[in-house]
Parts: sequence; C-alpha cells; structure tokens
Amino acid sequence: MGIKVYKPISNARRGMSIVDYSNLTKKEPEKSLIRIIKKTGGRNAQGKITIRHHGGGNKQFYRIIDFKRDKFDIPGTVVALEYDPNRSSRIALIKFNDGEKRYILQPEGLNIGDVVISSRNNGVSIKPGNCMALENIPIGSLIHNIEIVPGRKAGMVRTAGARAKLMAVEGKFAQIRLPSSEIRLIPKECLATIGQVSNAEHMHVKIGKAGRTRHMGIRPTVRGKVMNPVDHPHGGGEGSNPIGLKYPKTPWGKHALGVKTRRPKESDKLIISRRKGKKS
Repeated sequence: MGIKVYKPISNARRGMSIVDYSNLTKKEPEKSLIRIIKKTGGRNAQGKITIRHHGGGNKQFYRIIDFKRDKFDIPGTVVALEYDPNRSSRIALIKFNDGEKRYILQPEGLNIGDVVISSRNNGVSIKPGNCMALENIPIGSLIHNIEIVPGRKAGMVRTAGARAKLMAVEGKFAQIRLPSSEIRLIPKECLATIGQVSNAEHMHVKIGKAGRTRHMGIRPTVRGKVMNPVDHPHGGGEGSNPIGLKYPKTPWGKHALGVKTRRPKESDKLIISRRKGKKS
C-alpha cells in the first residue's frame, strides 16, 4: 500500500493524493455486520447546533468491529480486507471455524488466508492479528487494540499506523509505552493484539479540494478574525487585523491554545511518565 498522487489536470487535482486501494479484496461490506448511521448535522434533540462544522456528506454504514476479541481459542481465517469509512485503518473480515464472521482492525502484515486466534492462555504464537493477555506477550512486542479494563472493549491504540510497546510486566500491572510517548500502567489481564495497525500512510494524504471534505461530512470552517465582534472575540476592525487579545479565544471566550483540557481522573495515578511536553 502506498500514496497515489494525481496528475495536475486541474487546480483541485494538483497536490491531491489518496491511499492506494489495490490491496482491498472486497467492496461491499458484510450485510450482517453493518448498521445505519443516522445523520444529526451536529444538532441535539432540541435542534440546536452543539457541534460545529458537521453536516452533509456521503451515506455511510457503520461496520461492527470486534474490539473485545472475546471469541477465545477458536481459530479464524481472514477472508477479506475492506475499507471502513468510519476509521482511518483498514478492517479484516474473519470467518471462524464455527461459521461466525467478525470484523477486526487489520494489522500490518495480515493477509488473505492467514489464521488468527484470541486466547487468554499462554502458548499462542506471536504474529500480527493474534490477541492475548498482556502477561503472555513477550517484553518489547509491538501491540495495538489495548483494553484498559479487563473484559471491556479495547479503547487505546486503534488509529491507522498506531502501535504501542510492552515495556515490562511487574506485579498486577504491565507498563505500556503509548504512541504519544506516555508510559502507563495497565492491568496485566487486559487483552491486546499483536502488531501495528494498518494504513500507516493515511497521515500523508492531501485532501486537495474543499468538496472532498464536504463528502466526508465536514462543513466549512470560518476564521474568527474575519467575523464581526458580535460573532467572535477575534472579530471586528478595519481590514486585516491581529486578534488584539492576550491569548486566542474560542467563540465562547474560552482559552483556545496552551491550556490544559484533560480533567483529573482516578486513573491518573497509573501514568508513570506523561507524554512529550507535559510535566509528570
């Protein structure tokens, strides 16, 4: 898989690029594993816009992904690699020996015909797509799709190209180095999948034109400094002016840059080393 760059036959095409889809083997999703996504346009039950820049876009179906990987000790074969419009990574359709089908995130190196398995027991081979408890994974392995609480679905390291590293297993916890460089304690009974998430080239895609973002359901974003004072703290003035304030603000007068937004959590005590730029 790589980046496909178009010829500059128009201004929109100049610089536009997409990820190569040639390795995908199936265009239509599995009907038993999709649900309809109801569009909201960013509005709540009262009809008020609570999320700006949402609306329109192509019709999409939600693919039900197996983030729990709780079908233990039953091998499954990869029968298709598919595109998922709801996430940046690719997904793999797994058919288990008992006939059930499930979607999982496709790790790098997982191909058609490969066999994957999920197990809490030791002895599972360390290869992309296999899922096991952190305590059974060799130190230094690259992992993704990591549970935070045992039995709850995986909530970390799921985006395209993401990978974490298992640093150590001591006592009740495993030390994980996350993609942000944060080192965190996670219960060693939690499940994780071996390998790096597929489609790492996603970050290099250039949208190229405004219409392409409209197809993605993203409406135009207007800068605050070109608005009127009644519409935004940065608005007003003659011609092109700086924002004129001590710090950038949101339309509601809150700090826009350089302020911590993470609320205190009970799990903060499990963070050994904060991510880059943050004090521990």
